[in-house]
This record gives sequence, C-alpha cells and structure tokens, in this order.
Amino acid sequence: MADADEAIARALGQARESFLAATGPGGQNVNKVASAVQLRVDVYALGLAPDVFARLKTLAGSRMTAAGEIVLAARRYRTQEANRADARERLAELVKGAFDAPAPRAKSRLNRVGKEARIKGKKSRGTIKANRGKVDW
Repeated sequence: MADADEAIARALGQARESFLAATGPGGQNVNKVASAVQLRVDVYALGLAPDVFARLKTLAGSRMTAAGEIVLAARRYRTQEANRADARERLAELVKGAFDAPAPRAKSRLNRVGKEARIKGKKSRGTIKANRGKVDW
C-alpha cells in the first residue's frame, strides 16, 4: 500500500490547477468568481508499473487525453476551496483504485453428472435441429 500512497502524493504534487467560471448553484456569484477547478496530471511522470498504468487508463476512461494527461473538472460546490478539495480527493481515489488488482478468476469445475447432463441436452437440441427442414412425403 506504500506504493499507492507514494503515487498519490506524487500525483497531487504534480497536479496543475486552473480555475474557471462554473455553472450551477451560486446565484450572481457564479458570474463573478472562478469557482470551478480543472486538475491536470501527467500520468507518465508518475512512474507507475505497467499493470497499474493500464488499470489507471481504464479507470480514467475519457478523462485521459491522448497526451497522457488526466483531466478532472470539479464544479459541484459553490466555493473554489471545496471544489479544489473535491478534485484532489477524486484524483486520489482514481490512483488508489488503479493499485487494486482484480482477484484472479477461479476456473469453474463441472462434475461428471453435470457434464453428462450438458451433453444430453446438446444431443437433444441437435436432434431437434436435424429434424427441421424440408419434409419428404
């Protein structure tokens, strides 16, 4: 877990923030104050392992640009500070989620009785299909 914490710290340290006018709640204040936050992080600079990088790319989806930057926009709250904290928290969750490797899939085992029942079903369906077609009187 230390790797994940280090990567999160690096991501937050390298994040570039820009502030822009937000939509949504805020009344007249929304027209005057740039309360929305856009967070940009260069994923290649984080030095992630290839499997972690692949999972991060999948998790980021359309939020990752072709240049390898993750772009997060936070405009949920009325204040710039709250939006900034929200964007940083979402980035940390994204990076932390990339370190969670999926559990390996256990191959299912079928016993002899189940196998025989499956083959019997396939044979009966095959017989039904074989009897379809042109009828010869």
